[in-house]
Amino acid sequence: MNNTEKEKLIGVFEANERGFGFVRPEDDDKDDVFISRDDINGALNGDVVEVEILSQKADGKRPEGKVIRIVRRGKTTLVGTFKNSKNFGFVVPDDKKFDSDIFISKKHFGKARDNHKVVVKILKYPEKGKNAEGEVIEVIGGINQAGVDMMSLIKEYDLPSKFSEDVVAEAKAFGNKIDKAEIKNRVDLRDRIVFTIDGEDAKDLDDAIMIEKLDNGNYLLDVHIADVSHYVKDRSKLDREARIRGTSVYMLGRVIPMLPRELSNGLCSLNAGEDRLTLSVKVEIEPNGNVVSSDIYKAVIRVTERMNYNDVQKILDKSDESILKRYEKYISEFELMAELAKILKDKRTKNGYLNLDIPESKIDLDPVTGRCINVSRYELKFANEIIEQFMLTANEVVAERFFWLEYPFIYRVHEAPDLEKIQELNRFLGGLGYKIHAKKDNIHPSAFSKVLEEVKGKPEEKVVSNLILRTLKVARYESENKGHFGIAGKYYCHFTSPIRRYPDLFIHRVISEYWESNEKQKERFVKKAEKCARVSSEREKIAQKVEREAVDLKKAEFMEDKIGNEYEGIVSSVTNFGMFVELDNTVEGLIRFENMGDEYWVCDENSKRLIGEKSNRVFKIGDKVNIRVIGASKELRTVSFELI
Repeated sequence: MNNTEKEKLIGVFEANERGFGFVRPEDDDKDDVFISRDDINGALNGDVVEVEILSQKADGKRPEGKVIRIVRRGKTTLVGTFKNSKNFGFVVPDDKKFDSDIFISKKHFGKARDNHKVVVKILKYPEKGKNAEGEVIEVIGGINQAGVDMMSLIKEYDLPSKFSEDVVAEAKAFGNKIDKAEIKNRVDLRDRIVFTIDGEDAKDLDDAIMIEKLDNGNYLLDVHIADVSHYVKDRSKLDREARIRGTSVYMLGRVIPMLPRELSNGLCSLNAGEDRLTLSVKVEIEPNGNVVSSDIYKAVIRVTERMNYNDVQKILDKSDESILKRYEKYISEFELMAELAKILKDKRTKNGYLNLDIPESKIDLDPVTGRCINVSRYELKFANEIIEQFMLTANEVVAERFFWLEYPFIYRVHEAPDLEKIQELNRFLGGLGYKIHAKKDNIHPSAFSKVLEEVKGKPEEKVVSNLILRTLKVARYESENKGHFGIAGKYYCHFTSPIRRYPDLFIHRVISEYWESNEKQKERFVKKAEKCARVSSEREKIAQKVEREAVDLKKAEFMEDKIGNEYEGIVSSVTNFGMFVELDNTVEGLIRFENMGDEYWVCDENSKRLIGEKSNRVFKIGDKVNIRVIGASKELRTVSFELI
């Protein structure tokens, strides 16, 4: 490139509701490019665009550029609310980053009525101050009709909510009982004590546990995972559909499964009392947490009891006589599980495992109307931890085995954060008396875990945990092993949830092919692993976004009748237009500057503080504040507060 020729690149435009945007380059090694409002040139959220770089990255700021060409439009349809104005109509998009209402001529109304949620096909994109034009192609329902809000999200993100008849027929063809002839090919464990431990509402049970203490003092842990690949064969209709979906999506009261329920809740679900095929991992573990031997094998099991986290916790706490009596003969099994889980967790913590205690939201819905009736913190119990530690162990064992076999594989990769981001975090942590010690060539998870340990139980714990989470990179799937920073492990994969994650199913298939020593398949798996990792990472991002949007929508719905109520909250982040405050029930709202009194506020990015120009009053992340609810919009998925 000569000196006069400016650098150009292709990427996806991501709009910000405040008018500017960013372009995420196709080349993952390049930085996102900032695009000012004046340089967007008609690009819309999700469009693939060509960008000319105006200035290179400097002083911690992203490079800046301008859109010079729209390569491909990102969206051809949108979901929104139809508004009728007699001779014409318009649709207000749910995607607030789509910078235009959509004009609908009378002949394109379809069956839409005022305040209906609709799917609109874009006929003309907005240009030179003119609105987009479109045609209503589907009516979802009235804005207050039960289930319409969730269905609108499904349509907005174009999620495949139904299975074709061919795919369902393929799933049904397996029946509801395992093939008895298959038992002789497997280790028969149907007479052993095996448990599933899940949430009370779970229907797809893909993991089960078997545990014993050996005479030498070691623990023998067997993790049994549903052998989904036995049924979902490569290149089958079921496999093609699962690959497209990539993952199951959990939208509060609704699940969009990766596999039809005939399999996900039936033959592939480890239901108590039913014979089921598994791909299992046996691990012998010393009392210090070291793995001394492991094996991967195919088995047939019959789950003894279907347990839930609440009941297991009551057994461990000895807090419920009726539960203790009911499971009396298995109490020692659960105590042994807790003993081993604690050993494994302590060892991981010592190695630098990042135990980020970020509270999840528990959303309670009215079973009839689907409206949100309560929002609270989801309390994680040690019973949850038991399963998490055992699954981590199985995933590590499988990943390490196949890394050394040099076989095509999909790893769960989580790389070390950038030094720049750590330095930015340290500028804030320094004000609280903490510091992450890291050098460019030596960033170790223990530097983060030490700080997390220091803040445990202190008022600033949640804030520090959240900021560390934002500093870390996003985990993804790759065909190359690059370690997992968050769990402080050299080898990690997702093996334990093949019912709801495609990479796990792919890995199960790889294991079976390895046992058959199929060299042709091995070559084919190299390219398939790369493609599958990329597509699965993309589908995971979409699923996480939809799940987040569903929670935000229901939180806003819950707060709609709380206008005027006053609460205490904690400042969770500060921006150059206001500050976000999180309430104890996990609902987060924005206080704009105009609702913070008669004051001009300056945002200090380094120390995460707002400073009043006249009063010198300071608000920083972690401060307790009293707020009043002044607005809540289910449509915008936002909540607004004012400072008392």
